[in-house]
Amino acid sequence: MITTATAPALPADAATGPIRSARQAVPTQLWDKQVGLLMRDYPYDSVMATRVLGQGYAYLLTAMNHRGEGLGLAPSTLVDIGVHTIILDTVAYAELCQNFNGGHFLHHVPEVDMKNDDSVMTTAHVIAADGWEVDLPLWTDAADCGPCHPGNDSH
Repeated sequence: MITTATAPALPADAATGPIRSARQAVPTQLWDKQVGLLMRDYPYDSVMATRVLGQGYAYLLTAMNHRGEGLGLAPSTLVDIGVHTIILDTVAYAELCQNFNGGHFLHHVPEVDMKNDDSVMTTAHVIAADGWEVDLPLWTDAADCGPCHPGNDSH
């Protein structure tokens, strides 16, 4: 079993209940495969790969939970690596969308222009408010981010 080392999570809103780990939402075999992919493609050990993947899932599951709200959610550079690992495993990603997004595919529509605002940290707070564990050091690496297309059902 892979363990994670995380920084203290942002507090979840009292209405969301206990903090959830994205690891619990993913089948073990898929989780282990995607951790392995991160370790293959990046200079990560299993601890770092687990952290990045967990935050990628927390981000995507939050985006799915807020489908249609046009929040302009944006991952940090490190979290985006986890997101891409998840969405590039297209069969598993389609199943994730089926199970957690009412059968609607959550498209990835990146923008070219970088922006320097609070989108990344705002996203971390939305994730925490949804009750997901937030590994804060993975969110503080990007002041400039390439936001995904705001105002539609994409991330």
